[in-house]
Amino acid sequence: MPPSALPDGEPAPASGELPPASLRALPDGELGVYVHVPFCSVRCGYCDFNTYTLPELGGPDARVGLDTYADAALLELDLAARVLGPDAPPVSTVFVGGGTPTMLRSADLVRVLDGIRERFGLTDDAEVTTEANPDSVSPESVAELARGGFTRVSLGMQSAVPHVLQTLERTHDPANVARALNAVRSAGMQVSLDLIYGTPGESLEDWRTSLETALALEPDHVSAYALVVEDGTKLAAQVRRGVVAAPDDDDEADKYELADDLLSAAGYGWYEVSNWARDEASRCRHNLAYWRGTSWWGVGPGAHSHVGGTRWWNAKHPVAWAGRLAAGESPAQAREVLTEDQRHDERVLLGSRLVEGLPLDELGGSGAGGSGAGGRGAIAGLIADGLVDGAAAVGRRRVVLTRRGRLLADTVVHRLLGGADESSGVPAAPATGDAPTDLSGDLTPHLTRYEERA
Repeated sequence: MPPSALPDGEPAPASGELPPASLRALPDGELGVYVHVPFCSVRCGYCDFNTYTLPELGGPDARVGLDTYADAALLELDLAARVLGPDAPPVSTVFVGGGTPTMLRSADLVRVLDGIRERFGLTDDAEVTTEANPDSVSPESVAELARGGFTRVSLGMQSAVPHVLQTLERTHDPANVARALNAVRSAGMQVSLDLIYGTPGESLEDWRTSLETALALEPDHVSAYALVVEDGTKLAAQVRRGVVAAPDDDDEADKYELADDLLSAAGYGWYEVSNWARDEASRCRHNLAYWRGTSWWGVGPGAHSHVGGTRWWNAKHPVAWAGRLAAGESPAQAREVLTEDQRHDERVLLGSRLVEGLPLDELGGSGAGGSGAGGRGAIAGLIADGLVDGAAAVGRRRVVLTRRGRLLADTVVHRLLGGADESSGVPAAPATGDAPTDLSGDLTPHLTRYEERA
């Protein structure tokens, strides 16, 4: 099944150069690096991320494979250093996502991290995360990652119930989640667990079992996402043919509320609509940087980047990505330079999902276009409807979602931007982890989908 399509955009220069205005504020801000490792042992039926099995790439003789990926990634880091220049700040967060990054040797993951360190430097408190499948790590491999500078591992648990994992076509042994978590913890790193709810055939009690199993492991961080049926996936075809039922909004809302109840009772606080952490130090700083609109460079096929209001995305296929780098060219497929209105809409879209909320000063007296009922004019109605915390709006002058507001986050954003009320739902997110995504199609024509997960 082909991965999802890239957005449209204007041609990106072969040199990779950025508009001077985008580079101007870079020295005074934070810089993150995302590394996309596109390999998977199998393709799960619900996933539309830019991933490939090794046979799809040509097997052992593939031009880009497990043995050559790190070399190509280092070439892109060379490009990043040339484009961003000597005034770029040290990197404060790194996130290695996929795919299954831990299909690579730990030594190669560390080699890529060393490449970031050598070209940009790392802040003293840098957060460095990799995703991992519970079956793809060992005590030895995670110890090598920790020695190399990784600080955090995000494990794709998804569910503790075998029939749910089977529907998702997840192949890991549920018992390996605990083994992997203990190995990560023994190596001195933080650990996050990713969960998915709303899978066809999953009951509320199944979901409770997954939550209670996850909480018994005492992770530092938990992400819980509603299953999204993405066009072009095997799951979408099964839903279309009636083989499995489509996720139900009411069922997913019940499951979100159960997750929030159990996680809160266990001492985990929500800090983004679909993410909970034991304390502030356990929050994923890399993804917080996305939600707060800072700059990052995305390395790898299909990876997206953003620096100072310019966003670009790489060629999707690993061979095309690596080929451009080998030729001394940028692998960027296209880019867009965001207008002030677009950047405003993104700040509202992403900032309103955070527990800290959105400053009222970010909102005009009306919608982004200067007319209509959006902006600060929408706040009173949102408070009356129980979607926004009235005390926070009056006392702290911030838009903070209530739990009902979290369930209807897209509706809140539409109203803040002056749009008509939208249908209800649950927090939209990717089906494979804790990343921001396109939250409601027509609202986000300029917000690209991110691959990163917390």
